[in-house]
Amino acid sequence: MGRITTRRPVVKITVGGGEHHRSDTLAVEEPLEIRVGGNPLAVTMRTPGNDVELAAGFLVSEGVISRGEQFRSAIHCGGPGTGGPPAGSGALGRVPDGVGLLDAGSGNTYNVLDVSLAPGVAPPDPDLTRNFYTTSSCGLCGKASIEAVETVSTYEVASDSMTLEATTLIGFPDLLRAQQAVFDKTGGLHAAALFDAETGELLVIREDVGRHNAVDKVVGWAALNDRLPLRGTVLQVSGRASFELVQKAVMAGIPMLAAVSAPSSLAVELAEASGLTLVGFLRGSSMNVYSRADRLLTTARVG
Repeated sequence: MGRITTRRPVVKITVGGGEHHRSDTLAVEEPLEIRVGGNPLAVTMRTPGNDVELAAGFLVSEGVISRGEQFRSAIHCGGPGTGGPPAGSGALGRVPDGVGLLDAGSGNTYNVLDVSLAPGVAPPDPDLTRNFYTTSSCGLCGKASIEAVETVSTYEVASDSMTLEATTLIGFPDLLRAQQAVFDKTGGLHAAALFDAETGELLVIREDVGRHNAVDKVVGWAALNDRLPLRGTVLQVSGRASFELVQKAVMAGIPMLAAVSAPSSLAVELAEASGLTLVGFLRGSSMNVYSRADRLLTTARVG
């Protein structure tokens, strides 16, 4: 797994069974500084890998870009003030013509990613700069107020006419869980997956120590593959549904967000205001639908 996991010695204690010395596999957590045009924008604690997708998704979430062609290139740097060497050539699927992507790769050790925007794309507003570390559990902690995070989306999800059979939706958590390779080894990662509502196809899945990072990686994948807006899709997450995840879904044009755990009150308020379908406690054959339940088709509703 390279830098995604690491091994550490532990003492396993079983009450009544003694102590055993062994090694344990842990999910790696390291800081990533995202720069735009050489200027620092944010630092997030993340699991290394898919860093270019993470940066692209973050820029979509912040309203800096809304389409893949606005993202020109990205390069890993050796550290502050350096213009370190390129970080390999890991292509991320089909990307706009002229876009050069330099992804992390298994041998890269850099935690600074400098993004170049396409000509004519305005740089981030200086007010977006977060001059402190964003923890793996907080994607919007640098914002000064609720008003500051209610970014106006380029895409409008309320008018998305997508519908989905509830019997299809209940299968998404198991499909996501089956693809969580790093979680199987560590038990310490969140996951986010994107599904096509019409076919039920799993389009992409990403894991990370931060739930917001996992979503940004999914959105970044979509941006770099010219899939925005993500109409007719479902974002499935492995944990709870926070305000920030609803916002990221809306910014990417995703009309439905489903979580295996609870949503927050603010997440529900934003989902209602945006016209996004928000599903929580999606476990087994049941779920709670907090907004826009009309998109989910059930026997009771259609029969």
